[in-house]
Amino acid sequence: MALELTDQIFDQEVKEFDGVVLVDFWAPWCMPCKMQGPIVEDVAKEMADNSKVKVAKLNVDDNKDKAGEFQVMSIPTLKIFKAGKPVEDMVGLQSKEVLLEKIKEHLK
Repeated sequence: MALELTDQIFDQEVKEFDGVVLVDFWAPWCMPCKMQGPIVEDVAKEMADNSKVKVAKLNVDDNKDKAGEFQVMSIPTLKIFKAGKPVEDMVGLQSKEVLLEKIKEHLK
């Protein structure tokens, strides 16, 4: 299951993590976000056994600080962080295959 992030735990869970983190920036009223959600959950299940990967979600309505810090203007926005730094941005609905491929690229 994807980790539910907040502004308060974001740095600890994402910036201080040595591996790769996929973060889904979303909102409950966003229709494409509702379509992206189950895909992100599937990716989380598939990567659950890999200790170097986290899959997380951040509700931008409830956590405006981090959404602002990372200049999230459209949702869904998916960002990949590696060793705490953003290394990949994807805006709009993404397939499971694309997300898994991008995560695996950054694990190399």
